[in-house]
Amino acid sequence: MSDVKRVDCLLIGRFQPFHMGHLEVVRKISKECDELIIGIGSAQISHTFDNPFTAGERHLMISRALREDGIKDFFLVPIVDLNQYGVWVSHVRSMVPPFERVYTNNPLTKRLFTEAGCEVSASPMFNRAQYSGTEIRKRMVEGDDWRKFVPHAVAEVIDSIDGVKRMRDLVAQGGADAGD
Repeated sequence: MSDVKRVDCLLIGRFQPFHMGHLEVVRKISKECDELIIGIGSAQISHTFDNPFTAGERHLMISRALREDGIKDFFLVPIVDLNQYGVWVSHVRSMVPPFERVYTNNPLTKRLFTEAGCEVSASPMFNRAQYSGTEIRKRMVEGDDWRKFVPHAVAEVIDSIDGVKRMRDLVAQGGADAGD
């Protein structure tokens, strides 16, 4: 029996879309946690280039990818942005099961949880140049291979909602965040 203390952990991300880098992060963190809480950030935003998928679609992507990978001990919780940073941590705490550790690489998220007295650890990074939501979305729009960068289950969800067409339509419409 191991003497390593197991804890419940929180990972927050936008997951636009959930990709192989995210899956590797979840695999690593889940070995350190009894249960992993995954906060689906910016849950209220969708149908823009930077945030094309709804919280429900991202929930499907993540839950199906994790089940496909054999990961079972997780909770998925959509988290709406408040844009009131002084109360954001308490807002998150009110939305998710209790946790002892937060994993993030976002400087603001790290600062807010640290100031609130939480244990914060850096999320491991895996081949960030390839496993980037921005790069995957760009590939989708340009007709390049994007499927090799996401779990099979995620590609199936994107196909089922005609996500590539949505991405191309968003760029054609010239939305405010249609990318550079």
